[in-house]
Amino acid sequence: MPEFEESRPFTESNALKPFISTDEDSMSMQFDMSLIQSRMRLDDPIALDLQYTRAMMAFLMLNPEPAKVLMIGLGGGSLAKYCHVHLPQADITVVEINPHVIEVRDAFKVPPDSDRFRVVCDDGAAFVAKTKQGTYDLIMVDGFNYEGQPETLISLDFYKACRKALTASGILVVNLSDVEPECTRLVGRIWQIFGEPVMALDIECGGNRIVVASTEEVFRACAGSFGRRWAELSVAHKETLRFTTASIEYELEPWQGAKKAAKVVKPKKRGR
Repeated sequence: MPEFEESRPFTESNALKPFISTDEDSMSMQFDMSLIQSRMRLDDPIALDLQYTRAMMAFLMLNPEPAKVLMIGLGGGSLAKYCHVHLPQADITVVEINPHVIEVRDAFKVPPDSDRFRVVCDDGAAFVAKTKQGTYDLIMVDGFNYEGQPETLISLDFYKACRKALTASGILVVNLSDVEPECTRLVGRIWQIFGEPVMALDIECGGNRIVVASTEEVFRACAGSFGRRWAELSVAHKETLRFTTASIEYELEPWQGAKKAAKVVKPKKRGR
C-alpha cells in the first residue's frame, strides 16, 4: 500500500483517531499497523521524508512563488510545513476533514494558525466547490482516508471546481494511488478539464502517481526556460526535487519542441 495522507466527507472512516509511532529517526502517523499515513524526520521536521511528497513540489518549476495556496488533506503536515517555511510569500489554507488528525498537529510541529497560514476542519470537495473563481495560484490535493481515495475528491465535478478556483495560470497538483486501470482513468478526468498541459510523474518507490496540470502558456514558458529556472531555485528546493527533475523535464519535452517549432516558422514573402 502507498504511504498517503487524507481527507473526505464526514464518515466513520474520517473520524478515526490516528496513533503516533516513533523510532530512532522518525515519527509516523498511522491508523493501523500496516500503513503509514505520514512520516516526519526527527532531525529535520521540515524536510519532506516521503518521495511522493517531494514529487508534489514539482510545481516549483512552473511557479516558484505562488501567492495563494490551497491544500486538501493535512495528515502529518509534511507539505504544509515545507511550504510554510520555504514559501514565505504564500498565504496557505489547509483543509482537513478529520478533527482527530488536526488534534495531533502539534506533535508533528505543524505551525500555529496565523495571518498567512491556517488549518480548516472541513470537507475538501465542498470547500473547493464554494471557493470564489480565480482565488488560488496553486491547489494541492493529497486526499485519502482509511478506505482509499474518496470519490468526492476524484470526480469530474471536483476537478472542474478546482479549475474554476484556480487563477488563469494556476496549477493543480494531485496525488493519486498508482493502481491500474483506475489511475489512468483518473488522469484522463484531469485531462478532460485541463487539456494537454497535464504531466503524470511516476514515483520510484511505487504506489503513487503525481499529476500536475496547468495551461499551455505555463507549460511552454517552463519548457523554454527550464535550465534557468532550475538554476534559480533555492538549495532546499533543489534538494527536494533532485529525484524528480529529470521526469519533469521529460514530460515538458513536447512543449519545448512546440516552442522551438514556433520560432523557426518564417513568414511568407508577399508578392509585389
